[in-house]
Amino acid sequence: MSRRFPPTPGARQARSSTPKPKHYGSVVSLPRALSKLGLCSRTEAAALIEAGRVTVDDRPARSLSQRVDLGRMRVALDGRAIIAERPIYLMLNKPRGLVTTRRDPQERSTVYDCLPPGLPFLSPVGRLDKASEGLLFLTNDTRWAEHLLNPVSAIPKTYHVKIDRIADTDLLVALSQPIRDGSELLGAAAVTLLRSGARSSWIEIVLTEGRNRQVRRMMAASGANVLRLVRVAVAGIPLGDLAKGMTRHLTTVEVAGTRTNEKQ
Repeated sequence: MSRRFPPTPGARQARSSTPKPKHYGSVVSLPRALSKLGLCSRTEAAALIEAGRVTVDDRPARSLSQRVDLGRMRVALDGRAIIAERPIYLMLNKPRGLVTTRRDPQERSTVYDCLPPGLPFLSPVGRLDKASEGLLFLTNDTRWAEHLLNPVSAIPKTYHVKIDRIADTDLLVALSQPIRDGSELLGAAAVTLLRSGARSSWIEIVLTEGRNRQVRRMMAASGANVLRLVRVAVAGIPLGDLAKGMTRHLTTVEVAGTRTNEKQ
């Protein structure tokens, strides 16, 4: 029995041929193509393909590994061509307690609960774990997302971290040096003491790489427990006074400022 999958509100479909903008000329897997077009996530795309609802140049999709060129090929859902959405660049102030996924098997609240209605499918640029909060970008521009996430781009990400101890000189020096955690070396681009109390401290850490749970792992390896972790800036774009759970669109100037050395 085929899985019922209603049309995504933000994804547009038409019976005319799919437009062929230059930035969609790369050859990608079919699930990724559907994500690029703003229709759905790759997981949801796989379900549509397996249900026989997706065609490429009017022929049924062969497999999940099928490669397509969105600059040359017509991709359709239920016989209707999928039209590429305009690029959207959204900032969310993620509250603590939300998971960064569209659908959660445990039915926990997700960051998608914070998004305004009427948007196409947007992918998070990186992750913030459930206990973390702060700045999270979401976009349907996969090339831009890949640029921000590529370690070669060295995009700075700034975090404010509250720990359960006084941040003495030894701790700050340790965090400023590469820290071995298992088989990985974890490093920070900058470490600054913001303020310190009798039992806790706030530290600013700037990373230019995106290892899984890197800040928490660095703190644990240095003998500190994280009480709060807030991402306050990415690529020089600050979270500012955006309220928790609220979103805003990035400005043209902000997006342009992140594109240094982006592959064309």
